[in-house]
Amino acid sequence: MTRNRKALARPSDPARARTGLWLYGVHAVRAALANPRRTVLRAVLSERAANELGSALLMRVRHEIAPSEAIARLLPPGSVHQGAALCCEPLPRLSLDDALTTTSRRRVVLVLDQIADPHNTGAILRSAAAFAAAAVIVQDRHAAPESGALAKAASGALDIVPYVEVVNIARALDDLAERGFFRVALAGDGDAPLRDCVSDGDVALVLGSEGSGIRRLVRERCDRIAFIPISDKMESLNVSNAAAIALYEACR
Repeated sequence: MTRNRKALARPSDPARARTGLWLYGVHAVRAALANPRRTVLRAVLSERAANELGSALLMRVRHEIAPSEAIARLLPPGSVHQGAALCCEPLPRLSLDDALTTTSRRRVVLVLDQIADPHNTGAILRSAAAFAAAAVIVQDRHAAPESGALAKAASGALDIVPYVEVVNIARALDDLAERGFFRVALAGDGDAPLRDCVSDGDVALVLGSEGSGIRRLVRERCDRIAFIPISDKMESLNVSNAAAIALYEACR
């Protein structure tokens, strides 16, 4: 559809805001529009954001132009929307089979055990996209649900990296082992530095929450428990920083 020529004083049909998921931020909106698996319903944009996204992507969605303050009213308080908001359906759920299609290259996946903060999960997804990870696997409970905040923190990576929700993380690790993945848990009390634990084949990197860490049953499913060497001046790394370092080490 063509973009409205005239800026609107207020987005029309505000009730639509309650019928779908609102993503916001130029990178998140661009990635969602470029993702053929994403069902998009409506976009509300500033003139600048519409020009930045371009007419080719905007052909996918009914969209309108509105001032920044009107866009902000559609979103949670404090959302940094950059003039772009997109109402869409949540992504269809993916299975491990869907995500781990056979490829010629080595596969690296991240397994997140009860990491519920959307900003941490979004940052992890962003690193996963940067290092071409095959998937990010989470439990369908006690994990960050798909949301505007998660998509914004992921800077588009939510629509790039397969985000797989499983019922049971321990069983998912068993499944990964059957597929030939070497499973490495990251913990401060690991028995060896990460660089000595990453194999040349497919690898699953397991990270736990900053509070409780990796649960016992999940840890027992891992082939090695590794640590990232850091200065004794700090007790630990933020989990999203640890994920980025682990991905670099696994992929280099």
